[in-house]
This record gives sequence, C-alpha cells and structure tokens, in this order.
Amino acid sequence: MSYKPYPAPPRRRSWLITLPLAIVVVLAVLWTGFWYYASATAQTMLDDWKVREAKLGRIYTCSSQAIEGFPFRLEVRCTAPNAELRSYQPPFAIKAQDLTAAVQIYDPTLLIADIASPFAIGDPGRDPLWRATWTRAQASFRGTPLAPQRVSSVFDNVALTRSGGAEPALAKADHLEVHGRMVGGSISDNPVVEVSARFTSASAPILHPMAAQPASGEADAVIWGLKDLSPRPLLAQLREMQAAGGHIDVKQARVQQGDSIVVGEGTLALTQSGRLDGQIKLTVVGLERILAGLNLDRIVSQALSQQQMDKIAPGVDVNKLSQGLDRILPGLGGAVRNNPGVIAAVGISALGQTAVLDGKPAVTLPLRFSDGMAFLGPVPLGQTPSLF
Repeated sequence: MSYKPYPAPPRRRSWLITLPLAIVVVLAVLWTGFWYYASATAQTMLDDWKVREAKLGRIYTCSSQAIEGFPFRLEVRCTAPNAELRSYQPPFAIKAQDLTAAVQIYDPTLLIADIASPFAIGDPGRDPLWRATWTRAQASFRGTPLAPQRVSSVFDNVALTRSGGAEPALAKADHLEVHGRMVGGSISDNPVVEVSARFTSASAPILHPMAAQPASGEADAVIWGLKDLSPRPLLAQLREMQAAGGHIDVKQARVQQGDSIVVGEGTLALTQSGRLDGQIKLTVVGLERILAGLNLDRIVSQALSQQQMDKIAPGVDVNKLSQGLDRILPGLGGAVRNNPGVIAAVGISALGQTAVLDGKPAVTLPLRFSDGMAFLGPVPLGQTPSLF
C-alpha cells in the first residue's frame, strides 16, 4: 500500500506582519524627530523675540523655562515669569507665579495660556504696589504673530488689592472675560478692532461709592483710527487715534445693579485736548436711584428750575405737587420737595422718551459729551477729565 505525502504547509508571509510594524516605527521616529526640531525652533524663536524686545526696553525673564508636551503639543512652561516695561512712562514691572502656553502640533494657529496667581504689579526693582489673585486665568490667541485673528482672556474670582495691605479688595468680580478680534486692516496698517467684555458680580469701590455694590454687564465696541498694534503706552495710542480722526462705536453696552439697568449705544471720539466728544443713547430703569448714587440729583434739580420744568413738563408745579401729596399722606410732600432726586427724575423723565426695558418702565435720553462737558439731555452734568 502506498501513501500520499501530506502537502507542505504554506509559507507564512511574515512581511505582512513586519511591514506595518516597521511603518509605525519609522513614523514614530520621524514624528519624534519632527517634534524635537519644532521644539528647538520654538526655543530659538523665543530667544530671538526676547532679544528684540529687550532692545525696545521690554525685558522678559523666567527663573526656569522648559518646552514640553511630547508627542502632540508644544508646551512652554515659565516659572516665576517677570516682565519689565522700561520704555513705558512711567515704567512698570509685572510678576506672576507660573505661566504655561501650549499649541497643538496639528493646529499651530491656536495658542492657549494658563497663568497662576498671584500677579504683582509695581515699579521695576521695587516691591510690587498692586496684587491680583484669581482661581482661574486663561488666555487664548488665534492666528499668527503677523496676522492675528482673535485674542481672549477669562478670569474667575479675580480680585485686585494693594500689596501688603489689609484693606478689602479695591476691585473684584466673580467672572470677567475680554475678547478682541480683527475686523479690518492688518496688524501693521490701520487695524480695526472689535472688543467685547462681560463681567458678573463686579465691584470697584475705588472708583466710586456706588460702584461698591455688585453689578453685572457686557459691552461690545469697535475701535477705529489705530495706526498699528505694536506694543506702546495707552496714552500714545490715544493721541495717534485722535490725530487720525478715530472713534469708538459702542454697539451695545448694558450694566445692571440691583433693580437699576442702563443700556446704551452710540459713538465717542476725542478732541485735540484729549477730552470726550460724542453721544450715547441711554435707556434707563431706576433713573432716580442712579442720579442719587452718582450725586447728580442736586445738580439736575438745580438746573431744572420751575421755568424749565414748565417748558419740558407743562403744568407740573413742584410746590403744588408736594401740597397735594401732603393731603394724601402727611409728610410725603415735604419728602418730595426736599428730595432733589425725585425732582431730577421727574424733570429728566420729561426730557426723555418713555420706554420699556426688560418689562420695566424706563426712559430713553442722550448722554452727550462736547469737548469733555457732559450733558444728560440739555442738563449740564460737569466737565470730564482729559484722557491725555
């Protein structure tokens, strides 16, 4: 009996296994080389940028600096960052605890930075004067250094205090965010910038006693007349903007404090002396409270004599009005007669147009600036300071 031999088993094509593995290994080696090349290039660019800035009087240092984030990010970590802006007048220095800026390899046009508090501001070489703290601070940049598109910053539980002082915060907010984006021109040739801001539960008693009460709001404005976006002092930018005939279009602004609400829109510019010029159309809920809080009630009531009241509100006699109120409730008329806020609110309301805002009765009237002189309707409020 004869036996047929079994057929030889087919050869395994080992290259089908090793080839994909080899491709993965080669790609990993290439990617590693690319990442280290990119990190070295980023380090060179940072060093060159610091040298250029130092020649312009802006010195940036870190106690330690490292580039991390392998394999998909480039992350620059700067411990104890310090900036001395000596070319500004007056010069000042900024110190922070830690700064981390990261960009994804696959999306190099988006940079995100996290800043750890505290944040100290003061004179170069001296103890800081101001101290800012927060629970979160993040900034983002979209675009390239030569073609920026958008810059944003967001803060949570931010507070500004005097360094070493025991007094309460000079300004604080539960949430603060500021966004800026290019809407025209370029970074070096007449840029047009839109800026929007939003804040919640913000207070700043250092500005005015009325600002000590928490308020929330938002604003959106477009800035025209900038020469370029190179870093320089704000006063220099304002002067250049005025010389170029620039202005600020306030597209929308809203502030709410308790039951009082103010909404506005309009255009503001600067005169050659650096004073405000333009007009904002206001719609106000709780006008009497705002006038009293800003100490404008007496100014307005004095400006609105009975003769002027007859022109803007025929038949309204303050004395007769108070006598009638006394008959309804003894003492009420005297309260009205001795309360300039009530008289001011009645007069200003007659000057404006009735409106409804958020379902509440409101009044709409212009806030006008003429070479720094502020007017609420036709009533002069006083001179505003020069901005430069």
